[in-house]
Amino acid sequence: MLFAASITALLHAYIGVRLLPDLPVPMAVSCVGALWLIVSALLLPSALLARRFAPPWADRISWIGMLAMGFFSSLLILTVARDIFLLVALIVGWHPAGSLAYSAAAALILALVVTLIGYINARGLAKVVEVDVPIPNLPEALHGFTIAQISDIHVGPTIKRPYLDRIVDRVNGLQADAVAITGDLVDGSVRELALHTAPLARLSARDGTYFVTGNHEYYSGAEPWIAELRRLGVRVLMNEHVVVDRAGAALVLGGVTDYSAGKFIESHRSDPARALSGAPTDAAVRVLLAHQPRTAPAAASAGFDLQLSGHTHGGQFWPWNLFVPMQQPYVHGLNRHEGLWVYVSRGTGYWGPPKRFGAPSEITRLRLVKG
Repeated sequence: MLFAASITALLHAYIGVRLLPDLPVPMAVSCVGALWLIVSALLLPSALLARRFAPPWADRISWIGMLAMGFFSSLLILTVARDIFLLVALIVGWHPAGSLAYSAAAALILALVVTLIGYINARGLAKVVEVDVPIPNLPEALHGFTIAQISDIHVGPTIKRPYLDRIVDRVNGLQADAVAITGDLVDGSVRELALHTAPLARLSARDGTYFVTGNHEYYSGAEPWIAELRRLGVRVLMNEHVVVDRAGAALVLGGVTDYSAGKFIESHRSDPARALSGAPTDAAVRVLLAHQPRTAPAAASAGFDLQLSGHTHGGQFWPWNLFVPMQQPYVHGLNRHEGLWVYVSRGTGYWGPPKRFGAPSEITRLRLVKG
């Protein structure tokens, strides 16, 4: 944490040195900007440690710190982009009058605009994304079977019960056959957040509501959360499956623990093959809920037809979406991995800064159709 805080402080200093002297504003305003950079450098690590504070200060510090983190992130990227622009201009010998002042002001204004738009996008209710998934030889009885997927809500310091209530209302309005929650539901303990996850008990679907763990459940106490979700009436799939029957046609709905679960609890090691063990061999379609897209190779080998994942947030806001492929094979949308369809949700909430830019949140309504 000390190392991260030191790097953060240096990056704030870089912004101050590169932007503040060139801003076309009075010296007093530049001093206020320098003060803000100092406060922001202190707020960022404080926001990550806010759970150690007593309520209600924990949430207040998280809110302020995460807003500052979102703005700092955009301002840093735009400051770097400005320096690249100035370097290229220097190399080619182009020196338009006022370029230093105008480019510094542009970086600051754009960072503010992106942060504001990102905040509005993140705090608004996720839109419904309709996706048809073609399945070869799908029986008529399962044609049109729907799964409502929500993922990566991250109930915690800045996402509370009213936010989740709106999500549950919209999901119930879809009248899906099944509801799938593909991990990273919470950021905090059951003791802290049970009141705020209570709306999940209202989720309604003909064939049930299902949950698989994400990496953040293991940061927050996976076993207590598994017990709490079961108490709310949500079926937690731990490397296991259920069978849905439609007029003699079987749909296998499996679920695995998070890809990294074994590092936290050895008995929770993710295992798609085990999730399919004992399933009907003549099942018409096999669907796997797996938090991380990188479960796909194992899911394909096990014999699944469709994997529903989240984890990536679609990058959440530019340019971090460019780095997601370094860890995950797919970032968002419907993808093909050998004989397996992989659908990756951009997530229904957000993590960290209340900010989404270029990667809108979603509630997904997936419909199985004849391929």
